[in-house]
Amino acid sequence: MRRIDKPLLSLGSMVLNNGPEAVQTLAPKRKPKWLRAKLPGGPGYQQLKGILGEHRLHTVCEEAGCPNMGECWARGVATIMILGDTCTRACGFCNVKTGRPAEVDLDEPRRTAEALKLMTEGGGLRHIVITSVNRDELPDGGAGIWAETIRRSHELCPDLSVEVLIPDFEGDADALQKVIDARPEILNHNLETVKRMYPAVRPSAKFDRSVELLRRCKDAGLVTKTGIMVGIGEKDDEVLALMDEVRGNADTDILTIGQYLQPTPNHLPIDRWVHPDTFEMFREAGLERGFKVVESGPMVRSSYHADMQAEALAGDARARASVEAVEKLIDDSRA
Repeated sequence: MRRIDKPLLSLGSMVLNNGPEAVQTLAPKRKPKWLRAKLPGGPGYQQLKGILGEHRLHTVCEEAGCPNMGECWARGVATIMILGDTCTRACGFCNVKTGRPAEVDLDEPRRTAEALKLMTEGGGLRHIVITSVNRDELPDGGAGIWAETIRRSHELCPDLSVEVLIPDFEGDADALQKVIDARPEILNHNLETVKRMYPAVRPSAKFDRSVELLRRCKDAGLVTKTGIMVGIGEKDDEVLALMDEVRGNADTDILTIGQYLQPTPNHLPIDRWVHPDTFEMFREAGLERGFKVVESGPMVRSSYHADMQAEALAGDARARASVEAVEKLIDDSRA
C-alpha cells in the first residue's frame, strides 16, 4: 500500500547520488539504444547447454541472468558455478538466490572436470571460468572444493587454462591459500563497486579485505583480475580512485567495468545509464594506470571475453616462465 505519511527511514543516501541537482526516481528507466543483447540460440549454445545439464552443473550465466549468455554460449564459453546455486549472502545487486544451501556435493569437482573434458574435445574450449556462491556456513568457505575442482580440471584438461572467480572466504588466509596452491591460470575476485557503496551493494563484504585478497594472490605469483559495475550510485572520480588503489596496493593485472542492470524490482535501482564514451574514458584511464587488460563497456561482465584476455596474457606468462627458468639455471650453476 502507498504510504501517505513521511517515511521513518530512508536509505537513499547510501544508494543514490543525491546531489542537489539530481532528480531521483525508483521507477524503471528505459534502456538506451546501446544496450542490446543477443538472444540465446545456435548449435554451439545447444551443445553447451546439453553438456551442462547432463552433468548437473550450474552456471552463473543462467543464475544471474547475464545479458551475454547467448553470445558466449554460442562460442562455447561459459562460467560454471560450483558449491550449489544458493548463496549465504544477500548482495543488493545479485540475482543468485540466497538462503540455506544444501549439503556440499563432494562429487562436484569430478563432474565438473569431466564436463570440461567433453567441452575441450575437438579443440573447441581453451579457457574456462569457474565461480561459486558464498558458503559462509562452511569452516573453509568451500575452499577445499575449490582447490580440488582446479586440480581435477588441470589433470583431465592439461591444455585448458582455468580462471577462477572466488569469494572472499571472510578473510580466512588459510582458506585462500588452498586456492592459491592449486595454481589457477587467472584468479579473479570482484570488488563490484566503489568503497563508499559497500554498505548497500555488498553489506557482508569489506572493500579493504577484498583488495588485500588481490594483493596476496598477486604476491603469490598469480595473474589477478577484478571487476566493478557502474551506474549503481558511484561517481566517475570514485571509479578512478578505485583504479589507483587497486593498482597501487594490489598490482592487479586485469580490470572489467560494465553497466549495472537491475535484475528485479527488489534489487538496487539503476542510478544512471553510463554512456559508451565514459566507458572508453575508463578504459584509457585503466591502461594509463598500468592494467595489462581493461574491458570497459555497457555489456561487459566479469567473464566477458575472458578467453581472449587469457590469450592476450599468454605471451607475458610464457615470457615470465622463460625468465624464471633462466634464473634457476644461473642459480643452479652458482650453487
